[in-house]
Amino acid sequence: MAKKVQLTSKQKAAMLMLSLDVETATKVMRKLTQEEIEVLTLEIANVKGVTSSIIETVNDEFHHLIVAQQYVVQGGLDYAQHLLERSLGYAKAVDILEKVKVLSHVTGFDTLKKADPRQLASFLQKEHPQTIALIVSNLASEQTAMVLSEFPGELRSDVAYRMATLGKVSPSLITEMEHVLEEVAETEISQSMSSLGGTKSMAGVLNKCTTAEAKMILESIETKDPNLAQEIKRLMFLFEDLIFVDDKGIQRILREVDKKDLAMALKVADDKLRDKIFGNMSERARELLQEELQFMGPVRLKEVETAQTRIVEVVKQLEDSGEIVVAGRGGKEEVFV
Repeated sequence: MAKKVQLTSKQKAAMLMLSLDVETATKVMRKLTQEEIEVLTLEIANVKGVTSSIIETVNDEFHHLIVAQQYVVQGGLDYAQHLLERSLGYAKAVDILEKVKVLSHVTGFDTLKKADPRQLASFLQKEHPQTIALIVSNLASEQTAMVLSEFPGELRSDVAYRMATLGKVSPSLITEMEHVLEEVAETEISQSMSSLGGTKSMAGVLNKCTTAEAKMILESIETKDPNLAQEIKRLMFLFEDLIFVDDKGIQRILREVDKKDLAMALKVADDKLRDKIFGNMSERARELLQEELQFMGPVRLKEVETAQTRIVEVVKQLEDSGEIVVAGRGGKEEVFV
């Protein structure tokens, strides 16, 4: 019998990344910290001679963890165990749930560390002072100090005393802390799940795609549900939607975008959009841009679309911050310029 390979969590993460397509793996990497990326990259570089069966096992475990987290959110640990036992058996169900609990604790602490001190203090006040002391002792000193300052005087003194006298911690206190962290993690999971999907989410995804990819996906949706496609279009922004931005907004955008990106993006733009851009530039800047376009040789369409995508990201940031207004998209009134 072949010896079962024991993998660390880092090795599993590396193998999971290797099983993804490049685009998906890139999106995952963007969610990680620089330190996490460095650790994961090192693990990926060290992966050698891994069989497809091991990769499949890692992917199955990841899938089971995601399903188990969803079950926990829906009905708690007992409900999750009941459903998992029916499909995986008792031993496998218990093993998966133990891993979910560990991940929940990590997620819980990560959420606490990122929380606003006032919100965190409000959340913890309902807990026993000894539980609070144990939890805040695991936070950075600066954050702990800010949380303590939000507590009422008596509770603040009690928690501070208990922190100072923490020694061996009883199993019941560890259980209580685990319960609090699970509650935090489950709340975080629930919020993440509730925000998944929908037209707004789809619009956000398409805004990250190239123009060609976004158009292709929208056209496919439009054949099935024209109203849905129109709603997605209303919520997203395509490069050609710059025509709907007023002159003041265009001038604000031009201060932020890279000039090389602008020239590349305008390579395939129609005359109306080009004229709108040129009309909001100084004479010198306009001449330089027109000259660059005139002498620009053949370029890959993908490079043009990538430049347009970067400009769209700038526009979305300015729109989200209220610095510019994009009128006429998806509404009843059309804007003609």
